[in-house]
Amino acid sequence: MRIAIPIANGVLAMHFGHCEQFALLDTDENSRCTTRRDVSAPPHEPGLLPRWLAEQGAQVIIAGGMGHRARTLFGQHGITVVVGAPALSPEELVRAYLAGTLQTGANVCDH
Repeated sequence: MRIAIPIANGVLAMHFGHCEQFALLDTDENSRCTTRRDVSAPPHEPGLLPRWLAEQGAQVIIAGGMGHRARTLFGQHGITVVVGAPALSPEELVRAYLAGTLQTGANVCDH
């Protein structure tokens, strides 16, 4: 499985649409991270990130906040969305997500 996480300064960026990079983490059948690749986000354009991340092979995105339209578009691309995640490193987030222990709060996006 490939999990995408918007990052800023090495940790989760609280709003995915304004980040400059994404960490793409691959996991194996034993729920372990096997690889991490950081990629620059394309220039901001409404509706582009869900399609672009689908092209990158993302199956899950973990974010601090995300607007309703973006969540809908991710769903249309078959990407599971997790919002309200804390500002931790991508590896910590993925480990917690895979273990079923990721503590999420409110969606920090209001649009």
